[in-house]
Order: sequence, then C-alpha cells, then structure tokens
Amino acid sequence: MSRGARLVAAALALALVAALAACSGGHGRAGGPRAAALWQPRPGLTWQWQLDGRVDPSVDAAVYDIDGFENSASDVARLHRDGRKVICYINVGAWEDFRPDRHDFPQSVLGGPNGWNGERWLDIRKVSVLRPLMERRFDMCRDKGFDAVEPDLVEGYGNKTGFPLTAADQLRYNRMIAEIAHERGLAVGLKNDLPQIPQLLGHFDFAVNEECAQYDECRRLEPFVKAGKAVFHVEYSEPREEFCPQARSLRLSSMVKKPELDTWRKPC
Repeated sequence: MSRGARLVAAALALALVAALAACSGGHGRAGGPRAAALWQPRPGLTWQWQLDGRVDPSVDAAVYDIDGFENSASDVARLHRDGRKVICYINVGAWEDFRPDRHDFPQSVLGGPNGWNGERWLDIRKVSVLRPLMERRFDMCRDKGFDAVEPDLVEGYGNKTGFPLTAADQLRYNRMIAEIAHERGLAVGLKNDLPQIPQLLGHFDFAVNEECAQYDECRRLEPFVKAGKAVFHVEYSEPREEFCPQARSLRLSSMVKKPELDTWRKPC
C-alpha cells in the first residue's frame, strides 16, 4: 500500500471512530446520556396547575404542572399521549414532613416554619448537603418522563427562615437548581423571585408566578416574554376582568385558581 493510500485509510478509520462515538453519546454529571434539546415553552401556552392529589387529565390545556411525588410515570405518559407537556412540581426551598424522603434531610438544614402545615425552610447555604438530595428528586422527575421542573420556594432570602440568608446565597442556590435540572434534560422554571430575574433569566427556561397582578408586578416578568420564554401566571382573588386584559397584552399564560390548587381553573 502506498503512503497516500495508508493516509486515506487512517483518515477513514478516524472518521468511523468519531461517528461511532457520536452515535453512542456522552455522559454528563448526572450519569445518564446527554439529553436532546430542552423543551422551551413559548409565551401564550395554555396551562393547568394542579398540586392537590393525583392529576385529573380532563382539562383542555397544553401544559400541565403537577406534583412530582403524587403522580406516577403512567400519569405523565397519559398526558403525553394526549399531546400535553408536563412539569414536575418539587419543593426545593423547604422540608416537608409528608414526603417519602423526609428522613434524608439532616436537622442542621431545617429552619423555621414557612406558614404551610408540615413545612420548614431549608438552609440553602449548605449546598453540599442539599445538592445530592435535590439531584435524587430531579432524577425522579426525569425517570417518570416529565419535560420540566417547577422548583418551589426559591426566594427564602426574602423571608424569615431562621437563617441569615442573603440574595447572593439565593442566586448561587437557584443557579445550582437550574444546573441540576438541565443536566437531566429537564427545562426549569423560575418561581416568583422577581427581584432576581435580571440575574437568573439566562439560567431558567420559563417563569411561574403567583399574584403579580394583585401586587402590580406583572411588568417585571416582561424579560421572560421578550426572550421567548413562557410566563405561567395565576391569581387567587383578583377578578379576571381586572387583570386579564393586561395579562393578554403582556402575553402571559394567566388564569384564576383556588389556593388549594385543585382541578378548578378559569383561564384568561
């Protein structure tokens, strides 16, 4: 074989190895195969938010946001068969005494009560303790087939938690939460935390907001919409005729819900 022929053969062999490696895929920090492109919910999508019990799949909405622990892989698959996208609700800012992993949280990270029965704020400064716990929760969301996560209570720094949390502590923790989700191929939403939108917009794929109309804060969510990212918004006590016109002009996905977040809803 001539020198030129040998070079051609070597190049072909290298190309074959590269092609096989690309087909087999790499592995990220989470230990699973690298995911395809993340789901990016766009402004204006209809949605349902039900955290009270197992999901009722009868609501006509493009997106369902449901409790990650209380719903099974078959529940998620049912919604997918109906053409829905499904978001996994997970509390990342407070310990809950009714969750199956409650004994995994050491006393050292448990703070004061947050106003909800059976819940206590977490010390989000202790990322080395909390990260593996949240990774396991997001593993559950991924393994059940969810498309995204809604991490709740990501603004402890603005509350009386029992810990001297700062805005910097919250930014570090929230970015970590977004990273954990993305490592698992899950889109992730920023829940409330309006003051930190400028610093977190690039890390989160959509927003979930409660009562921005009641507090005259909905315009603070405009950066998400301008970036082509959905804002899933609820009001509990504001009449629809008073906030829906602005919500539609801002391209928010808005509705009225009862605070218990059962099946009932009235969208704009």
